[in-house]
Amino acid sequence: MWTEVFVLYLFSEVKALGAMEEVSAAALTPQDCSLECLRQGALECKYCRITKVDLQKALGSKALRTLGSCIPWPCFELMGNEEPHLCQHYVHAPNNVSVEIVDDPDPNSDTVVVSWKPSPYGIAFLRGFQVSLQALGGTNVFCQLFLFHRNLSLPASHAQKVYKSDPFPGLPLGSQYAITVMALPVPERWDRFHHSTTFCTRSCAEKNGINKCKTDWYPQHVNTEQNGTTVSVTFNLAPQNLGIRSYFSICYTDMKKQTNKMDFTPNLRTNQTHHTYELQDLQEGANYTCEIAADVVDAVRKTFTIQVERSQKGPDPSLSTSHLLIPLALVLAAIIIVLVAVFILTKVKRKLLKLTFIPDSDIIKEHQENNVPEEVMSWPMTRASPPRLLICYCSSEGPAHVKAVMKLGAFIQQHMATQVCLDLWDSLRVAEEGSFDWHSRQIRECDFVLVLCSPGLSLRPCSSELSENTEDEEATWETENSCSKAVISLIGAEVGRAKVKDQDLSKYMAAIFDYSKETDIPTELSLVPHYTLTSDLPLLFSHIHRVSLHRPGGYLKISHISEECFTKLPAGAALQSAICDAELNLMKARRQSLSLKE
Repeated sequence: MWTEVFVLYLFSEVKALGAMEEVSAAALTPQDCSLECLRQGALECKYCRITKVDLQKALGSKALRTLGSCIPWPCFELMGNEEPHLCQHYVHAPNNVSVEIVDDPDPNSDTVVVSWKPSPYGIAFLRGFQVSLQALGGTNVFCQLFLFHRNLSLPASHAQKVYKSDPFPGLPLGSQYAITVMALPVPERWDRFHHSTTFCTRSCAEKNGINKCKTDWYPQHVNTEQNGTTVSVTFNLAPQNLGIRSYFSICYTDMKKQTNKMDFTPNLRTNQTHHTYELQDLQEGANYTCEIAADVVDAVRKTFTIQVERSQKGPDPSLSTSHLLIPLALVLAAIIIVLVAVFILTKVKRKLLKLTFIPDSDIIKEHQENNVPEEVMSWPMTRASPPRLLICYCSSEGPAHVKAVMKLGAFIQQHMATQVCLDLWDSLRVAEEGSFDWHSRQIRECDFVLVLCSPGLSLRPCSSELSENTEDEEATWETENSCSKAVISLIGAEVGRAKVKDQDLSKYMAAIFDYSKETDIPTELSLVPHYTLTSDLPLLFSHIHRVSLHRPGGYLKISHISEECFTKLPAGAALQSAICDAELNLMKARRQSLSLKE
């Protein structure tokens, strides 16, 4: 009897495992069905995509504008409030979130599909999922909403089922994104009930091959041949379809001193695949590090080394000892003459110094001209984790100014070893806590606070700048500007409190872009350090990391954030472009304001 019971138990376990494997065999993709079908609980509406039209019908256009595109939707409004128990429970965050790149015919973009498994905790009350995608350093957020019909109650075995989103198309190559998958319904505090992950789209070379990407192409085969102090360099040319006609080469010595730079355009012939150029007058016995690349923006550089060998010159056996003594005697005579001349000149100079007064400016100038070159120091990165920097700004300045703020945050986070906190990158928590409470918490937790000041902190928009919906836009402006002023007032209060207690004020900083003025900095921040961006990026780096840029006989060289070099980086070029666009918009707004006054 016990044997029969044990056999039946094994049979039931095997059957259950087979059922789970069958459930997880095929991934579930969204289907087209209406919101009414979901509310009625029709069996054919298993896993449905909810469009913007469905949301407008259920919530209304006004509620849609208030909530935004990626705030978790009210469960009662979508599923119908006839049965409140449907939305009273919540499930835990999904598991095994992954991103898959699918075919995209556009050579300049990628398309991705997100997949995940639901959590077994609370799965019986699962009503659907919301998937959001946001570009790191950008404001655009794309959301997809998927719901089950109201009569569905999933068993625990469906935790092995794989669910998929709709494709997210048109993602630019080489970009970073954050994916968030949230199970519905969610509690009021949803911070632990979603799963987020980041991914990067493929580079142009990964998708199309290096010979089809202009900025990713670089010479792969470089050969050198020495003839005395002249070195001939031969490299492979770019494919003709890339349209690259010019190249450049830079060489450095061991001390990182640039000694040779060449820009050249080969005279291309039919079927020519390689080109040779010469590096002349190189130092014997010196080691050179050289780079060669196509003369295009952000081109990948090929690095190679050159070791210049010394020429082998043996002694002439025909020279006799008598022939060597004559030059030696001449050298000794010359040395004696030089020493006598130096002695006489020294005595004359001492007499003249007693009679002649040399101004301090001339002494300083002479010291600077004859000063020994300073030593280049490396940055000793001793912190276990990067410092956290909160950036505050005035959003009522306009979208161009907000874009410049975001590009600045992206540049600081990518190239200045700093973790940036920006409300635009944490929209879920800002919506949950409220803008003022979120900023208050970040001010307490962050290591540094940077306020980007602009004219919008004290100005109101002109009546001509408002559209037909004047009351709504003015109310929005007043809300945003009052929040900005409240945050500035809070920071000013913290600065005043620290000043009264004689505490360090280095946590707080104020900065302006090139198109703003010093008068745009509020009075509350007059005690904190001020910076003008982008010319003061090295000073900002020195402030955040508490390192000295100069010391006696040495300086810290950070080439990629200097005013001359930061635009060579993609993030630096994007920052410079955003600042220029914001300046043009500000000038345009000022001209319109003057024309209205006239």
